Amino acid sequence: MGKALIIGCGGVASVAIHKCCQNSEAFEEICIASRTKSKCDALKEKLEGTTKTKIQTAQVDANNVDELIALIEKFNPDVVLNLALPYQDLTIMDACLECGCNYLDTANYEPKDEAHFEYSWQWAYQDRFKAAGLTAILGCGFDPGVTAIFTAYAAKHHFDEIHYLDIVDCNAGNHGMAFATNFNPEINIREVTQKGRYYENGEWVVTEPHEIHKPLNYPGIGERESYVIYHEELESLVKNYPTIRRARFWMTFGQEYLTHLRVIQNIGMARIDPIIYNGVEIVPIQFLKAVLPDPKSLGANYHGQTSIGCRIKGLKDGKERTYYIYNNCDHEQAFKETGTQAVSFTTGVPAALGASMWAKGLWRGAGVFNVEEFDPDPFLAELGEQGLPWHELFDVNLEV
Repeated sequence: MGKALIIGCGGVASVAIHKCCQNSEAFEEICIASRTKSKCDALKEKLEGTTKTKIQTAQVDANNVDELIALIEKFNPDVVLNLALPYQDLTIMDACLECGCNYLDTANYEPKDEAHFEYSWQWAYQDRFKAAGLTAILGCGFDPGVTAIFTAYAAKHHFDEIHYLDIVDCNAGNHGMAFATNFNPEINIREVTQKGRYYENGEWVVTEPHEIHKPLNYPGIGERESYVIYHEELESLVKNYPTIRRARFWMTFGQEYLTHLRVIQNIGMARIDPIIYNGVEIVPIQFLKAVLPDPKSLGANYHGQTSIGCRIKGLKDGKERTYYIYNNCDHEQAFKETGTQAVSFTTGVPAALGASMWAKGLWRGAGVFNVEEFDPDPFLAELGEQGLPWHELFDVNLEV
């Protein structure tokens, strides 16, 4: 049993905190830290009396390394779960190195002044974490996260060589809003409005945003128009599975959602550079975030399911085979358990489970690791028990 410092108190963090408290054998004590301490205090009050886990709260600015170091030294955790913003990955990693603490996050670093994300910034910490004898686990949400673990499981049990990997992400839920994002609007809009990018024959192919699309069928949902976008797990998966010839990431969007996105871009509200308004410097996308619905507020009226998985084609014993491994998550069930919608639930559950894998000594090592570099079996053995059951289909039409 150990201690975990959880940085962040949004929807994903809330789910992870619920799960840590449900599994007190992994962490006997947690500290919830955020810029707004009142949010942490409210969640502590909600959970106390329902768990054996001792809960502390703290205020911290995750952009400030000195504040982070002071908090880590005061609480003395075994591991830090970074469930804050991707902009803050490096400051939290710096603080962990300074204090000799292990690290886990759900999304790779993204500079605040550039809509661009890749693992190179965090992979550059490899030698320092290795020299310190510390573990840094990157991308332990669902995608990235479970999708990479699904791929590792497929490679371990069902394929000698993976040739084609298509990660498919469908949110078929309805929250009743004209327009809202399922997680931090600033991060979400930056991600889905970038140029598309996929890997093929040893090279990265760049496309216009949403240029490649086709209808795909999702279990229990049906047909949804799906679009190729760039997602960070592709970068680590093609590195760790060099037999991959092509890797793509598909996400579903409704036409109304895409229309709103186009309008937001066309009127300049997706800009990430500062402007002066009435003598005050503001960033348009940050202003937009302030007026859009809080993703945490969507859960109460959310209906329908998400379906996320991997469609894989390759060789086993010299024969070609196809394989589809996926999870469906119900928005209403997620809200009933944790007060959040399924998008937060599917990210927060793997974060807590990955930290538990580290705490139990199952995922350990000195250095910086993507989740597919660990044994997928113990993680997937527990994933269903934690609320995310997964399913396998063999030798089916992958549609891609």
